[in-house]
Formats: sequence, structure tokens, C-alpha cells
Amino acid sequence: MPSSNIFDAIVVGSGISGGWAAKELCEKGLQTLLLERGRNVEHIKDYTDTEKDPWELKHHNNLTIEDKTNSPIQSECYAYDEVSKKFFVNDLENPYTQKKPFKWIRGNHVGGRSLMWGRQCYRLSELDFESNAKDGFGVDWPIRYKDIAPWYSYVEKFAGISGTRDNLPTIPDGEFQTPMEMNCVETMMRDNLKTKMGRPMVIGRVANHTAKIGTRGPCQFRNKCHQGCPFGGYFSSNSATIPAAAATGNLTLRPNAITTEIIYDKDTKRAKGVRIMDAETKQYEEYYAKIIFLNASTLGTTQILLNSVSDAFPTGFGNSSDQVGRNLMDHHYGVGASGSFDGFQDKYTFGRRPNGIYVPRFRNLDGGNSAGYVRGFGYQGGASRGRASSDGIGIELKEIATEPGSWGVWLGSWGEMLPYDDNRATLNKTNTDKWGLPTLDIDCEFKENEFAMRKDMRNSGAEMLEAAGLKNVGSFDDLPAPGFCIHEMGTARMGHDPKTSVLNKWNQMHDVQNVFITDGSCMTSSACQNPSVTYMALTARAVDHAVLELKKGQL
Repeated sequence: MPSSNIFDAIVVGSGISGGWAAKELCEKGLQTLLLERGRNVEHIKDYTDTEKDPWELKHHNNLTIEDKTNSPIQSECYAYDEVSKKFFVNDLENPYTQKKPFKWIRGNHVGGRSLMWGRQCYRLSELDFESNAKDGFGVDWPIRYKDIAPWYSYVEKFAGISGTRDNLPTIPDGEFQTPMEMNCVETMMRDNLKTKMGRPMVIGRVANHTAKIGTRGPCQFRNKCHQGCPFGGYFSSNSATIPAAAATGNLTLRPNAITTEIIYDKDTKRAKGVRIMDAETKQYEEYYAKIIFLNASTLGTTQILLNSVSDAFPTGFGNSSDQVGRNLMDHHYGVGASGSFDGFQDKYTFGRRPNGIYVPRFRNLDGGNSAGYVRGFGYQGGASRGRASSDGIGIELKEIATEPGSWGVWLGSWGEMLPYDDNRATLNKTNTDKWGLPTLDIDCEFKENEFAMRKDMRNSGAEMLEAAGLKNVGSFDDLPAPGFCIHEMGTARMGHDPKTSVLNKWNQMHDVQNVFITDGSCMTSSACQNPSVTYMALTARAVDHAVLELKKGQL
């Protein structure tokens, strides 16, 4: 093996957590190989067409029959459009089996889904880290809020998150840039909810930069983030962590490298490297390193682990607990309420704020089930003013279309999903992908607790809008399938006991000490907050521990 294939560290996956792993490892002096199964995407250069208006695009930013045929799952995503579709996989080339309905949204390219993510960033609270131990669902988290709090602060400063400090225990305060502003209807809602129901409503905490961070930002309020931002107005691996890693001179980026398995050395009981297939030539290569970080996304990491079999691990790498692939979770959403408001006819908004409001969890704050179910949910949404009636034709229609209509409000809820042993992903060696590699069978569903929660999510949404002063209030429950919230997690969970978990408190595999997993698969429970900033914090914390152990000669 040529020396060019030997590194201090290997990171598999270049999305949100993989980018952070690469940055931290490189800045700590380790020669680091960053592997990405998809093509390279260069910041700014490859954000083509994002500065065009809809009427300048061939299909006016609408989807074609070909789009829906080649990507029937991806094209259902809210962020999939004529410009951004290049950041989503072709479903025909990347199949998987839905034992039960499950929408797996993927972006295989440098930066992964950090280019298309929703950017909402809320810390998990002490309540979330204690929940499994209190109500008995899942296994106990091996860490508590105090263990990760300083790492939240560390990553937030670099990521650039705007928001307000609200002193709310359910969403602990962080290191924030100047918050975006609520509009007049949202301000009215906030005041009424606080007065009438005692419930806080805050502006969203979002990784859009309201102040410049080095060469990044500030946000231009275009609300086209999912198409790639030429201003670097929001956090992504491409705009932030990968350039930081490259600046050290310690980074080697290898796109079009499909990691097929982790190579195990039975004599040292350590991983010695990874085997990859070149996505263009289909030739195999091997790379070696002292430590390995798996950040291929929850299901991508699961696929690699299950495909890495040996005499030591016949059912998958580091899978002596039989927990790899189990406890698959996603947030359940698509339920809430909407309404209208007749006032503030002399008010309008400026720009397209890429953010909304947030109502933190208010149910079962004692960790019990007084609401008829365990855990809880939060709301996201906002108020906006549409256009007047579209009746008319020709000049009359154009004149009407320039006039503002009434204010409308949408309030959607994100709920916690419990970890269930039988919600899982398994390897299918018969159904292969474009490259002839095994795919996943995904067997996952919402259960009784989630459905009981959804009734409350729907009713509470309508109740809150009425209390906030809205009219014509109606509720909805569209029940999207698991996966569609794009917060999949839990398939290689952290825990105290190697018999019931895959990772220890440092995100280190119980079975193989030099392999770390810090993407969504590490999560022991889902909470109800958007999880990406937690992945960032866990990654920075794990790298710090890994490098210290490496220097001690423990790895």
C-alpha cells in the first residue's frame, strides 16, 4: 500500500457532522482523509442558477415528469426544486426497500444535506437527556446536559446562529448573533400566548448569519438557502468547516469514494482502515488510519456497519449488542393549525426572512405522562401576508396581483418519537444499487404514543391560534411517513452498557475503541428539537477526546 493511502484519521461523510470532524481533526494537527461517496461541490462555484428568478428558469422552477420519475421520493421534499434538485440523489440509482412507508431523503455530494438543511438550531435540555431513564423507554443516555453544554457553546460561535436568549429550560440559551425580527402579527401572537396561556413564543434560532463571520454572510434574506448560498449566508460544510479544515494543510478530500466497509484487525482489535469503491471506475481502494470517524448519515453509517462483516463481527462491525440498525427514529410532523387575521392592513414585510417562530415544548415537563402519552412536541411556523384575489384577466389580474391580501398564520408541530427495538434497518444483499452494492430494508413506523401525541399537537395548535387572536382557524394532520422529517437517528445509539448500546459516552464504539460515530445514528432518544446542532457539539467533543486518547497511546 503506498504511503499516500496512510493517514492519521479518516472521516467518512462530509455533511454537517463529517465536516465538523474533519475541521477539528485537522486543526488538532492530524493528517485527515475526508471521504465522500458523491461528487465534489465547490462553494459558490457550483451553486448554479440560484441567483435567477423563477421566470428565468427553463421550467419556471417547477418539477418535470422526468424529475418525479427518477426521484419519486426526493421530489416530494419541500426543498427539491428545479435549481436544488442537483443536490438530491436519483432514487432509481439509489434504491432501498420500504417494509413500511419510509421516506429517505438523501444528498450524496460534498457537503451532503448541510447544503439543503432547514438550519433550525435548538439545544437539547436536561429534560431530554434524562427522559429515557425517567420513563423507561430506550436506554439511559450516558451523558447529561452539563457534559455537552460547553461544546454547544463552542460550535455555535463558529456555526453562526442567530436568536434570542430567553431563559427557557426546555431550549437552553446559546451563543447567538443578533436575532431576526418577528413581524407585527407574530409579535401580537407572542404577547397573547404569553398573557392568555403562559406559553413562550420566540423567533427561530437559525444558522443564518445576521452578522458576517470571516468571509461568510451576512444573510441576504432571499430564502433560497436550499439552492446553495453564494453569499455564505448560512452554515454549511462547504462554506465553513471544510474550508477551515483545508486551511490547515492537513486535509485530503476524496469525493466519489463509496465506503463499503471498515477493515478490522483481529490481532489489535482495532479498525485499521476502510475499503472504498470509486464511484466512477468501480475500482476498490483501501485507506489506513489510527482513528476513524463514521459520519455517513444515520442510515448511511448503518449500511456501512452492517456490510462490514468478519469472523469477529459476523452480523456487522461493532455489533455484538445486535443494536446496529435498531431504534430508528424520526420526528413526526405535518400536524398543526392555520388561521387568518384581518388587522394590520397598513403593514407589510421586507425581504424573505428564511426563518420563522418557535413555541418550545410545554407538555410533560415533569417527565411523566399526564397528557396521556410520554415526551412532548414544539411548534414552528409564522405569519405572512399573501396577495389579493387572483380573479380577473390581463391588466386587471396584474393590478390585483400587486395588491396585498390578508394576513395568514401557519403553525406546524414537531413531536418526539420513542426508540423502538423493532423499528430498524437491515442489509439486503439481493436488491443492489447502481454500483452493485447491498441496499437497506427499512422497517419503521409510528406507534401508539406518537398517535396519541398527534391528537394533542393538532388540537393544541388550533387552541393556541384562537388564543393568539386569529380567525378562521382550522387544523390539519397530513401524517407524513417516518423519514420525511429528515431527522432520522438512533441506529447506533450511545449508552452505558455494551450489551444494549453501540457507543459509549464519548461516541466511541464499545467493541472497537478507535472508531467514533457522531452523526444522527448515535442518538439515544430523539427529543423534539431539530437535532443538527447536537450532532455538531457531540462531534467536536468526541474529536477532542479521541485526540487526547491518541496522544496517550490508548488508540
